Amino acid sequence: ISVLICEFILIVSKKDFEGFRKLFHRFLQVKGPSVEWSKINRPPEDSIQPYDKIKAKGLPDNIADSLNKLVVVKLNGGLGTSMGCKGPKSLISVRNENTFLDLTVKQIEHLNKTYNADVPLVLMNSFNTDEDTKKILQKYTHHRVKIHTFNQSRYPRINKESLLPVAKDMAMTGENADVWYPPGHGDIYASFYNSGLLEQLIAEGKEYIFVSNIDNLGATVDLYILNHLVSQPNGKRCEFIMEVTDKTRADVKGGTLIQYDGKLRLLEIAQVPKAHVDEFKSVSKFKIFNTNNLWISLSAIKRLQEQNAMDMEIIVNPKTLDGDLNVIQLETAVGAAIKCFDNALGINVPRSRFLPVKTTSDLLLVMSNLYSLEAGSLTMSERREFPTTPHVKLGSSFTKVQEYLTRFESIPDMLELDHLTVSGDVTFGKHVSLKGTVIIIANHGDRIDIPAGSMLENKIVSGNLRILDH
Repeated sequence: ISVLICEFILIVSKKDFEGFRKLFHRFLQVKGPSVEWSKINRPPEDSIQPYDKIKAKGLPDNIADSLNKLVVVKLNGGLGTSMGCKGPKSLISVRNENTFLDLTVKQIEHLNKTYNADVPLVLMNSFNTDEDTKKILQKYTHHRVKIHTFNQSRYPRINKESLLPVAKDMAMTGENADVWYPPGHGDIYASFYNSGLLEQLIAEGKEYIFVSNIDNLGATVDLYILNHLVSQPNGKRCEFIMEVTDKTRADVKGGTLIQYDGKLRLLEIAQVPKAHVDEFKSVSKFKIFNTNNLWISLSAIKRLQEQNAMDMEIIVNPKTLDGDLNVIQLETAVGAAIKCFDNALGINVPRSRFLPVKTTSDLLLVMSNLYSLEAGSLTMSERREFPTTPHVKLGSSFTKVQEYLTRFESIPDMLELDHLTVSGDVTFGKHVSLKGTVIIIANHGDRIDIPAGSMLENKIVSGNLRILDH
């Protein structure tokens, strides 16, 4: 291990090594759960503000001044492998040939043009996404948005049994292709600071970052939240805002805010003792969850990094590599640092600000007529009579984006849809309309082709194309 560590110091930056050493040392010290269930309390009433109350304050005439203090940071370390794509997830087309990155650039450019502002975009890449992302950035040269990048750290995966790094050397290919990993988005604080970019942006007069996942299409810059941040009196400056939203049964695993040891704190399902997991998932006890849309003070990040006071719970993520080798990777979550910042606040935002695209089921929603696209932002169609999105569950034949696209001659009309389940070898012709609850199940060996122009309302379609009322 000492030889590996020496190589690690020589070839990777000392700061990366120091970060791994600290995380690994803390992992070895931690015994038992990171929270005592009996000490968990509901957050005080004023610590989670309703969005309507923030919005009711209105906007000042000089909102451009506030925008000029803001930086948009997108977490761009992930690959599109779960949707069958190679390369960065941010480069998957999601709407009218626009990728996640295209939509982000259009949103910020629209802000800068509308308010004559200078909001830059910062991408936190990983070693998996950096090269491909930088190649594509050339296409935005003439857009009115400055784009910066920095890389999150690269840490070695650890053998679950021996607790030794599994890397044989520092190479990233061949046998070593799977032995390094980016250590979660909680690494943003150290990597941003170490890159020198944080210092540069502070010198340019920037005060806050708005951080979100690049695959959350609802995470646009909200002027009311920004105004709330910058209008706080000195001495009571809010250094951290977490956007939360009401939990539904689809969100039972999402992290939630609690009061713990007198501080607002993020509680993730991984920290919950097994005996209390069902309680954690309860919609009645824990009513809200973290969207991972975060507003954070740059000067506070600098202070906490320099004081070595950024304390985030360790997430132990088990993986199995080729050859059935069981490894663990140590990660942290960006929102877990909320307890370290002064005057931290939760804001309960509308569900529309949480529109993640993790699967092709999500992709179907955002590609459909449920949403309209303007200046890079998706908004629910005014013709949709319900504020909630339909529940869509596409089967394994739709998992990969390329195969999913071949199964739709055109995206169905879903304005009046409540629930869609599709299983098996199913294809959709042009101009299909889906309403109410629609369940389509092709049994093994069967194929169902929904004819062009079909209107299915509260129907079950089974293996031999029998169409039944639901």
